Amino acid sequence: MKADGTLRRRLAAECGITDITAAILANRGITDPAAASDFLNADMADLNDPFMLKDMDRAVQKIGRAVSRGEKIMVYGDYDVDGITAVALLSMVLKGIGANAVTYIPHRVEEGYGLNRSAVKQAHRKGVSLLITVDCGISGGKEVDYLKSLGISTIVTDHHKIIEGAFPNAAYAVINPLQRGCGYPFKGLAGVGLAYKLAEALTAGCGYDVTSHLDLVALGTIQDMVPQTGENRIFVKYGLALMERGSNPGISALIKASGISKRPISFREVAYMLGPRINAAGRIGSADLALRLLVCDDPLRADELASRLNTENRNRQKIEGTILREAMQKVENEINFKNDMVIVLDGDNWHPGVIGIVASRVAERFNRPTIMISFEADLGRGSGRSISNFHLFDALTECRDLLTDFGGHASACGIRITRKMLPDFRRRLNGLVSGALEMDELVPTIDVDAVIPLHKIDERLIGELDRLSPFGPGNPRPVLSSTGLTLKSRPKSIRRDGIKMWVTDGKITCEAVGFGMTHLLEDIIGADRVDMAYTPGLNRWRGLNTLQLELVDMRAEAFADKKRRHALVS
Repeated sequence: MKADGTLRRRLAAECGITDITAAILANRGITDPAAASDFLNADMADLNDPFMLKDMDRAVQKIGRAVSRGEKIMVYGDYDVDGITAVALLSMVLKGIGANAVTYIPHRVEEGYGLNRSAVKQAHRKGVSLLITVDCGISGGKEVDYLKSLGISTIVTDHHKIIEGAFPNAAYAVINPLQRGCGYPFKGLAGVGLAYKLAEALTAGCGYDVTSHLDLVALGTIQDMVPQTGENRIFVKYGLALMERGSNPGISALIKASGISKRPISFREVAYMLGPRINAAGRIGSADLALRLLVCDDPLRADELASRLNTENRNRQKIEGTILREAMQKVENEINFKNDMVIVLDGDNWHPGVIGIVASRVAERFNRPTIMISFEADLGRGSGRSISNFHLFDALTECRDLLTDFGGHASACGIRITRKMLPDFRRRLNGLVSGALEMDELVPTIDVDAVIPLHKIDERLIGELDRLSPFGPGNPRPVLSSTGLTLKSRPKSIRRDGIKMWVTDGKITCEAVGFGMTHLLEDIIGADRVDMAYTPGLNRWRGLNTLQLELVDMRAEAFADKKRRHALVS
């Protein structure tokens, strides 16, 4: 939305912020001064009461009885970062309040996602009387029925959308803000966020400091790419601070092993450095290695486990690179971008643990919803990623008669499909995307929050922009634009396919750096003036703070063919 000038000035005056920051808030739909103040000053006190979640009281009573009787409780999770962090958090809290708790995370390749009969039988053999799911279970109606038949009670905590006919009606309690009759005001929690809410309710009044695990909540919330708004933003804000303080020995060891010990830990460090290493264990082997790291309280042992995860991550990268090259070749040979508005690729024996990452790379490269399917004989397992304006899960619901199984949410999915159904699935899904999106909606766009003179940027503004963090889905990094800038130095190539140069508007001169942008050099070398879209920040070097622009895009002429959303701030 374009921020109205009067509205901006009111926000700026009442919140004590610059006109530019007010414009950015308004662009995010935050137009009320009280709401803006809450956003800028997000605090733990703003979290909702966990007992507002439907069935929370039943779950707490059931777990309390199980703990007091010494019953064996199994925490059953998913093999991704969200699930692993949720298992780690809830199992540590349960043990901390005296529970006899064990954990179980299924093997991605051998067992697949969610509850399965083999795991249920293991739970029964181990004498489990209460099973608590985290980040899964909402579509496990049949498995929960089986658990009940074995005398095992189930508490389901899951944030995924509910599939009609698969709801676990036999569960003792279901904690999911998306279920019918749940009045919980924030619907965007990750699986680990729900596990935290359960832990918060369990420990109310008993002296256990559940906030000591907010670093785990931040790790899982960031990696699951849920909106960085509401409670998620609070979790991540405080969780990142805990990571920097070294609260969790396992996370501290991972930070060291990732080579980012001397950097501030932000959303990006977690999403691109820590998260993939945690994910690697569950993608190409057992997630147990990552779980052991996150619950480890011995720094030396944690260093050893983090080193092993680094090795797993390098193996994952090699496998991913091979499949990505094959996928790109298939796109070139099989996809007609004039007709195909969705990319569905299939291959024999692609590693099912990494095809989701490859789907993300392909979707990002071509700005189209993408599903990668790995076939073993006639059965295919697929993983998909969407783009910002297309709800992938809703589309799969329209294809459910062609699928053996499916699950997910707006931006990501998992499917099972037989080979004979693939052509019909590809045609129907393409028709659904065609009906929902216009061709120009598949063109990558840049959302510019404000067009400003370069000299308007100072340390006060950068400090205000920092208060808008943590950034991520639903709360993107602010993008500003300045036009008619003069190049003060010849652009040069740097590491990571990057470029660096100095620019000025005649009143201020600063450095501009962009990664993955060497393809722009041909357009701007020799240009008299350039327009830039960027995020401003401070480059801290040897005790000095200097203004630096992190480039989003630039060119010698105006962004005439880019869609922009902006407020002009002069």
